[in-house]
Order: sequence, then C-alpha cells, then structure tokens
Amino acid sequence: MKKHILNLTSSLFLLVLVLLVLVPYFTSDFLDIRQEKENEENYQKILREEAAIKKAKEDIEKKIYLTGKFDPSKRKDFTLVPLKYAIAGYNMYLRKEALDAFEKMAETAEKEDIELNITSATRNFAYQKDLWNGKWKGTIFVDGKDLSKSIPDGQERFEKILNYSAVPGTSRHHWGTEIDINSVTPKFFETEEGEKVYTWLVKNAPLFGFCETYNEKNDFRLTGYNEEKWHWSYLPLSRDFTREYKRLITNEDIDGFDGDEYVPSFDLINDYVLSINPECL
Repeated sequence: MKKHILNLTSSLFLLVLVLLVLVPYFTSDFLDIRQEKENEENYQKILREEAAIKKAKEDIEKKIYLTGKFDPSKRKDFTLVPLKYAIAGYNMYLRKEALDAFEKMAETAEKEDIELNITSATRNFAYQKDLWNGKWKGTIFVDGKDLSKSIPDGQERFEKILNYSAVPGTSRHHWGTEIDINSVTPKFFETEEGEKVYTWLVKNAPLFGFCETYNEKNDFRLTGYNEEKWHWSYLPLSRDFTREYKRLITNEDIDGFDGDEYVPSFDLINDYVLSINPECL
C-alpha cells in the first residue's frame, strides 16, 4: 500500500513538474498567437484608414478637376491647340488624347474636302465665371438686352442665362474633352457648307471617338441644352468624367459666381450636365 502511494506521489510530482515546465511554454505560445492576430488586425485597420484617406484626397482632386477650377496651361495632360486649327483668336487647350484624335479626324476630313477647325475647347471655371457674371451684370448683352435691367428677378435671370450658357462648375468644357467645331451658331449648319460638315461628322466622328453631345431633344432627352451640331465630346475620356461628376458633385459644389444663391432652385446636374445624347453616356 505504501509503495502504491509512493508511486502515485511520484507520478503526481512528475506531472506537476511537467506542467510547471510546459504551461509557460503554451501560455507564451498562446500569447504570441493572440499578439500576432492583434497586430494583423491593427495593420489591416491602418491599411483601410490609409486607403480611405487616399481615396478622399483623390475625390477632392477630381472635384476640383470636374468643376474646372484649374489652369489647363499648367497641366501636363493638356496641350495647346495648334494655330492651324484654332479660330477663336486666343490660346485654347485640350486634353492631349482629345486633340490627337481631333487632328487625325481633321486630316481625314481634309482628304474629302471637309475643313474642320476648333472654335472653342477647354473653358475653365474662371473663364465660365467671367462669361456668366458679365451676362448677370449686363456688361454682356443677351438677345441685345442688359438682363440686369430687363429681368430684375434673380431666378428668372438665372434661367434666362442658362438657356445660352452653362453655370460655372457645370460646363463639360471644363474637362478638356469637348470641342466646338467650325461655328457655334445654328445658322451656319443651315448653309450648304455647314450641312456638308455636319453630315460628315455624323458619319465619321464616332470612328475617332467623338459623339455629338447635345442632339435634338426627344423622349430620351427632355431637358438640358438645345441641339448643338457643333459640340462634340471625346468619349474615351468624357464617359468616365460624366460618371464621376454624377458620383461626386452636388449643388453644394456649384457656387462662387453671381446668382449662385439660386442654384438650389434648379436640378443643374440631372437636367443639364447629365442630360445629353444617350449615345454619349
């Protein structure tokens, strides 16, 4: 009996000894695993936070771009329109890709006795603001009238100017993807030359990536600007910019010009910026 008790005591002693040796090892191993897991979770959290900060910064930069608040002459992705195509009388800029496509299109058209020139290209926020404010204050006449006197009501004046000019921050010309070709008057495209140019563009411009931005209004385009046979958009870039504008820009981003207090009275984004030829979307 004593021998049995002695053996049992010895076994227990050995077990306790083993436990004393192994418990710290297992405890340490467990703590290491838990620490590794916590470190990984913290690392992933830092990555998510950094990604969120990066995306927020990118979105801010995109909003600045989409609303035209930059100088195209200082951007590397813009280039000066060659004088041989520029007929506006001042330096014009376009995104390089858009200008390259236009030049190829113009060269092809020339072989078919069609002359293509650019009357308007990139118009940034500052340019559009000067144009808008001039019409608002009456220093630029609309239909031969000083709107500040003929339309004293601010909201009515805002709507009147909107018939002819985009609100600063909403013009697609901000993006460097839009070009006005040969003329910006409907009467030109009623002439023999204008009809010839337009017919050629309808047939061939899509081959070079261009789309007529403002087609004739119909059941698929009830709002926005009237038909502009001269306004063409370079789709490989403008499609993405259109989607980004819809995602990022709100009424709160459209301000900084005369009459901007009336912006909430209009659905400028849906009824104008996004109300374009469905083929350009």
